[in-house]
Amino acid sequence: MDPVVIPILVAALVVVFLVAATVRIVPQARRYNIERFGRYRRTLQPGLNFVLPVADRVNTKLDVREQVYSSDPKPVITEDNLVVNIDTVLYYQITDPRAAAYEVADYLQAIDQLTVTTLRNVIGSMDLEGTLTSREEINARLRAVLDDATGKWGIRVNRVEIKAIDPPNTIKEAMEKQMRAERDKRAAILHAEGERQAKILTAEGTKQKDILEAQGTQQAMILRADGESKAVELVFQAVHRNNADAKVLAYKYLETLPHLAQSDNNTFWVIPGELTEAIRTVTTAFGDQSAGAGAGAEPSVSAEREDAAAADVADSDKDSVGAPEIEPNSTLALDAVAAADEAAKEAAAAVSDAKAEAEAAGETRLPGRR
Repeated sequence: MDPVVIPILVAALVVVFLVAATVRIVPQARRYNIERFGRYRRTLQPGLNFVLPVADRVNTKLDVREQVYSSDPKPVITEDNLVVNIDTVLYYQITDPRAAAYEVADYLQAIDQLTVTTLRNVIGSMDLEGTLTSREEINARLRAVLDDATGKWGIRVNRVEIKAIDPPNTIKEAMEKQMRAERDKRAAILHAEGERQAKILTAEGTKQKDILEAQGTQQAMILRADGESKAVELVFQAVHRNNADAKVLAYKYLETLPHLAQSDNNTFWVIPGELTEAIRTVTTAFGDQSAGAGAGAEPSVSAEREDAAAADVADSDKDSVGAPEIEPNSTLALDAVAAADEAAKEAAAAVSDAKAEAEAAGETRLPGRR
């Protein structure tokens, strides 16, 4: 080989080496700390950078993107002397590469130990229930402490989250029993509330039913009484329109009395107070008719006939038989007799309806008595 070529090749290799040692290409979201003769010189930004060969060297390469660090569970004692294991998740970002490289030896370990210390201080002032229900407060206090401490390290703590809080197994069992009892309590309360609402609705329905039945009974009684009043009014008008004789009316009155005892279900029946007057009127009428037919009859015969008529009426009331008929030679007007018969039928119907209502009312009020 030509002796001249060898120095040229060596020179070329040296140039290539110097160029390679001079040029530094930094990727995006990366930072390189440069030291010159062991002393911090500058931080290279993303892109093409030039350094002095041999004199400058890259000390640390840092990623300035937001990082996630999950710590292992750490035992922490609460205010009520219960040991719980808590693991956290830390979101941080390097804002000053020089400080992150030269202010702290291992920033991850420093952040982890600071997190544990802060957790013990915060949770040590809370009981177990407060610890389980105050995660937002714990996260805020942790972030405030870590952000203040890591600021001089060139690190910004963006977020701190408690990933899990694990109490002892005995506490877990007690908490499960408590939750089960609480659910049973709520279920019992809801069941009782449902029964209460059901009873209220049932009572309201019964109340409305009774009110409607009472209103229906009232309307029925009003209509029935109205019909009876109109029937009595029609009977009264028919009797007075035909100018019926008082004797005929008394006779029809006595004729209606036996119908009061025709029902088998009656335990008692009432005899009106006008019975004596009606018997006297009929007896007088029969006595006058006998005197007009036979002029020579003795007074004792008329008296006997009156007694016989009264006895017949009394027997008819007791044995439920028909009333005595008027003799063929009676001087009563035929139209008055017809009106009296019609009035007696309507009165008997009214009396039967009244008896039926009285029986129904008696059965309703005294179901166990007759």
